[in-house]
Amino acid sequence: MTLPDTDPALSADLAAAIRHVPDFPKPGIGFKDITPVLLDPALFRRTTDALAAAFAGEGVTRVLGIESRGFIFGAPVAQALGVAFVPVRKPGKLPHMRVTETYALEYGTDQLELHQDALGAGDRVLVIDDVLATGGTAAAAIRLAERCGAQVVGVGVVIDLSFLPWRDALRGRTVRALVRY
Repeated sequence: MTLPDTDPALSADLAAAIRHVPDFPKPGIGFKDITPVLLDPALFRRTTDALAAAFAGEGVTRVLGIESRGFIFGAPVAQALGVAFVPVRKPGKLPHMRVTETYALEYGTDQLELHQDALGAGDRVLVIDDVLATGGTAAAAIRLAERCGAQVVGVGVVIDLSFLPWRDALRGRTVRALVRY
């Protein structure tokens, strides 16, 4: 697993912008709100550019963005890399044939889906989301991609909650985060 050094100025700017919301979505959870990053066009651009640059040499052919904040960061990363964007959605939101994966998160369980024909053999996939906590969501997206025959080259996130056990779920995977808590 790789967590290379991030641009210290970007890391500091992100840490200053990201808002901590205690007890959301339930008591005991400290939510990291990325909305202030999105309200700063220059910081938002630096963030997506850094995520794209971290995987520029990996031959990525598809970026998977995990609903919903992974869409926000994943789509511009896909555009920067010149590749397709694949939305990974909650159940019941995709109209075509789907592949579904159940996963655990720090406050319950959920499911993710993607269109069955969105990925195939030969695709090199980058998974993008806003935060890594338990790693369950990213691991589920990886399993979905691999069930479709794709190879996952890495996971890129804005926030690494380093005090939570995501490393177990993503053991052996390349992970790049822009700011760590």
